[in-house]
Amino acid sequence: MTAEELHFRAFRNPEHIRALAALIAQQAQGLGPVRIMEVCGGHTHAIMQHGLHTLMPENIQFIHGPGCPVCVMPKARIDQAIALAKEPEVVLVTLGDMIKVPGSDGSLADARAQGAAVHFVYSPLDALAIAAKHPDKQVVFFAIGFETTTPMSAALIESAQRAGVSNLLFHINHVTVPEAVSAILDSDDAQIDALIGPSHVSVITGAQIYQPLVDRFQLPVVVSGFEPLDILEGVHRIITQKRAGEAKLSIQYTRSVTYEGNPTAQALIARTFKKRESFEWRGLGAIAQSAWQLADRYSHLDAETIYADRFEANPREDHQACLCGTILRGAAKPTDCPLFKHPCTPQNPIGSCMVSSEGACAAYYRYGQEVRL
Repeated sequence: MTAEELHFRAFRNPEHIRALAALIAQQAQGLGPVRIMEVCGGHTHAIMQHGLHTLMPENIQFIHGPGCPVCVMPKARIDQAIALAKEPEVVLVTLGDMIKVPGSDGSLADARAQGAAVHFVYSPLDALAIAAKHPDKQVVFFAIGFETTTPMSAALIESAQRAGVSNLLFHINHVTVPEAVSAILDSDDAQIDALIGPSHVSVITGAQIYQPLVDRFQLPVVVSGFEPLDILEGVHRIITQKRAGEAKLSIQYTRSVTYEGNPTAQALIARTFKKRESFEWRGLGAIAQSAWQLADRYSHLDAETIYADRFEANPREDHQACLCGTILRGAAKPTDCPLFKHPCTPQNPIGSCMVSSEGACAAYYRYGQEVRL
C-alpha cells in the first residue's frame, strides 16, 4: 500500500467516521436547527459521495453554496465565449469544465462541433503552446474560477508578456468568494447558521478572508479539508461553538491552510488584476467588487473590450423550471427541481449546476442517497 493510499484510508476509516458522527449527534442534542452551508462544490461532492448527510441528526442540515465557478457563470458570459469562438480569426481556449455549460443557443461543445476553434485545457499555461501553434490566429483565453485558479491566469499573462507573445488575449471571469457569501447571508431567504469555508481558495487567500463574515454575521466559519473526517471534524467544531454560544473563525485543514495564505500568489494577483465595480452571478445577481478584471497595464489585452461589438446585449432567460440559481444561493436542493434527472442529466444538462464536476445537481445525480463508507 502506498503512502497516499494509507493517507486516504486514515481519513476515510468507516469506524472513525461513525464514531465522530455519533459524537456530533450526541452534542447536537438540545440545539435548535444548525444549517451549515458548505460553500465549495468539492465539499458538496464529498458529502454526497460518502453519505455524510445521512449520518447527521435531524437538526443538522447541509446547505449547498455557490462555490462552483462554472455554475455561477451567467449565461451572458457563456454567450460571449461562444461568440468569440465563432469569430473566424479566433481560437478560444478555456478550462475543461466549460465544455457543456449551456448558453442562450447551445454550448462551447456545440460551437466546436459546428466548426469553431475551441480548445479545452487543464492548465492555463497550455494557452502559450496553442498561441505558438497558431501564429496567424488571435488566441483568446477565457479565464474562469475562484481565487484558486486566479494566480494561474495571472502567471499566464506575465509569462506571455515576458515571452513576447503577441497573439494572446484574455477574457477574465475570475470571481471571489467572500462577496458572494456575504450577498447570500444578506438575502431575505437566507437560513444559514454556520459556514464550512473552501479549502483550496483558502490556500491562496488565507482563512483571513472569512473573518469579516464572522464579525458581521456572528456565525462560525470552519475551513475544512475534503476528506470525510475533515468535514465531520469541521461540523463538530461548529457544534462546539454553537453549544458555547460562540462565533469564531477556525482552521481545521491546518495541513494546507494558514491564516495569512500565500503572499506570493496574492502579490501576483494584485499586480495583474483589479476589482470590477460589479459582476453578474447566476442566481445571485450583480454583486459589487466580486470579480477581477485586467489591471490597467494589461487593458490592451482585454478581449471583452476588443470584441465588445460582437456580443449580444440580451441573453435568453434560463429554462423557467430550472432551479439552478435558487440552488446556488442555498434556498433549494437539487431534488426540489422538477427537471432533476428528467430531463436534466450530465449528458443533457438544462442548467449549469448539472454540468460541472463541482455542481450540486451533478453530485446528487451521481451519488444519490447512497452511503459510501
